[in-house]
Amino acid sequence: MAVPAARRCRWRRWRCRPQDVVLALLLASVLAPLALYSGAPFSGPLLTGRRALRRDPSNSVARNERSKRLHALAQDTFGTVVKEPVQTVASAIGARDKDGVVVAVDHGTRLGQGVVSRQNVDRRSGSDRSSESTVSKDNVLWNGEEMQGMESEDAVKREHDHRVAQLGKESGHASDVEAMHHKAAVMHDTANASLKKEISADRSSEQFRGGTSKEPDAKAVSSSTSHHTSQPDAMIRVIKNQLRTAKTYIGLLPSRGRHAFVRDLRRKMRDIQQALGDATSDKRLPKNVHGKIRAMELTLAKIKQVHDNCAAIIDKLLATLHSTEDQVQAQKQKANYVAQIAAKAIPKRLYCLALRLTNEYYSSSTNKKQFPYEERFEDPKLQHYALFSDNVLAAAVVVNSTLINAKNPASHVFHIVTDKHNYAAMRMWFLANPIGETAVQVQNIADFTWLNSSYSPVLKQLESHFMINYYFNTNQDKLGKNPKFQNPKYLSILNHLRFYLPEIFPKLSKVLFLDDDIVVQKDLSYLWSIDLKGKVNGAVHTCGETFHRFDRYLNFSNPLIAKKFDRRACGWAYGMNMFDLSEWRKQNITGVYHYWQNLNANRQLWKLGTLPAGLVTFWNHTFPLDRSWHLLGLGYKPNVNQRDIERAAAIHYNGNRKPWLEIGLPVYRQFWSKYVNFDNVCLRECNINP
Repeated sequence: MAVPAARRCRWRRWRCRPQDVVLALLLASVLAPLALYSGAPFSGPLLTGRRALRRDPSNSVARNERSKRLHALAQDTFGTVVKEPVQTVASAIGARDKDGVVVAVDHGTRLGQGVVSRQNVDRRSGSDRSSESTVSKDNVLWNGEEMQGMESEDAVKREHDHRVAQLGKESGHASDVEAMHHKAAVMHDTANASLKKEISADRSSEQFRGGTSKEPDAKAVSSSTSHHTSQPDAMIRVIKNQLRTAKTYIGLLPSRGRHAFVRDLRRKMRDIQQALGDATSDKRLPKNVHGKIRAMELTLAKIKQVHDNCAAIIDKLLATLHSTEDQVQAQKQKANYVAQIAAKAIPKRLYCLALRLTNEYYSSSTNKKQFPYEERFEDPKLQHYALFSDNVLAAAVVVNSTLINAKNPASHVFHIVTDKHNYAAMRMWFLANPIGETAVQVQNIADFTWLNSSYSPVLKQLESHFMINYYFNTNQDKLGKNPKFQNPKYLSILNHLRFYLPEIFPKLSKVLFLDDDIVVQKDLSYLWSIDLKGKVNGAVHTCGETFHRFDRYLNFSNPLIAKKFDRRACGWAYGMNMFDLSEWRKQNITGVYHYWQNLNANRQLWKLGTLPAGLVTFWNHTFPLDRSWHLLGLGYKPNVNQRDIERAAAIHYNGNRKPWLEIGLPVYRQFWSKYVNFDNVCLRECNINP
């Protein structure tokens, strides 16, 4: 026990020498600025082994390691940590960080700026300690070695505090030493907080680099998932997008022999489809859907890396596009063929109506009845209408709509011409359903003995072997053939009867021609007062539609057509036409029609139909009427303006989708059906309903 006592005595004698304390402080004040300015930490017994090698500034390996770690820091970290170099004269007190490295702590003053106030230091140290606790809690993952470093740090700190306290007591300058100790502790905490932030950022960057190197697509998965999930029902949209992308890859991968990817992708698709189910919101998705979305995203990312050959993908997509276009074209052809067949066929309900009316006509005494007001049939002062139809219900709608909207129905006279098959049914309908004081005449085309093949070229052509073969040869009923021109209406002479109006009505001067797919919505009496300026045909021009130009109907490769007509000339519409029969006779329009019809015996000038024949016949003989008189397109255009329909005096269901057919456009059927008396007994028995 004597030896320790002697040592204590020597220590007391050394402590009692104030000059030693002054020398120590001077030495520390000289060495500390040098160490801080050069950035080198103190090395000593507390800095040994691997940590000393790591912190040694002369060690190039350590410098490279730290530079790499610093490169991983976020940009805002440099904005808050890196500052302008400061020249400092202060004492340095070693403090060990959590890795066991001694840090030189500045608790002095800047040159030329005085002493830092204690309040500012306390405030800064408090904020640093709070940030230190946050960083250590949320971001730093301590391992066993780091925990040992923390324990050694605490032990060194306690030993240091004990020595400083003894030094202050024995030197008699306790107050100065306590102030120095307080500043050192504050700066020590600040340094520890800064280093902990740096180390946590380094470790998070290392974890980021390690994670991205192992799973290069994890970041993309996380970012995309977090971005989508911030929106309502975003998970469902993410799943649907993944399924669409996966289906695209499944079509592309087999071409490159990636069958393993296809099997994996199909399995992931089944999983994610089962997870989606019938869910309409994110709340109905199962709890494990996030994992399945992440797995699918990673699989799609791997496949995307494999599919780096854009040229192969483009070729595949182009081939798919061409194949799809061919399929669409084939489907359009089939749809057109079916539509033409449906348009040609007579609905069973209309066939039933014609049979019932015919049976009733011949089974009763109605066949002996005559129409009232027969004296008006040839009165040129009245307003005469010409209607050629074999459809009883359609003809009834035209007559009903015209007379209901007429201001003076008694001044209107309807001349209906039909074929021999529907003559009895047509007479029976209008005899059983008279409309006020309006005169209605029903004629049979078979009674026009003057209309024969020796007089009419079209009748001669219809009886020719070429036309019979065209219409009745069943081998030509193929999808490649356009069935439009095989419609029976082109075979019927009723369709060509409009070119013989002066012969049908020899005592009349003006006739308004109406098609049987017309619905009249306003009074048409004003049309008889319009001056046609010497023209024969008053019609609405159709220049607004590109397909209503002459070159869409006539064959301009034929020199006869090219020399006589303008290919960009404006077409006009059949359906509601005011014909001046007096001018017709003067200009021999029927002869013009016969001329062009003879030239077109082999269908070299135009195809079947009456509109091309009308265009060449009434060339330079047509007067344009206002467009509001006649609105076209309700038989094929689904987007006719509602306001135009309401303003039009007559609406025309031209096209295949007639209102009495099942394929008719439902949106326009109401304008037609409101003029049908569905309470009629014959209509009810034939199941004709609105």
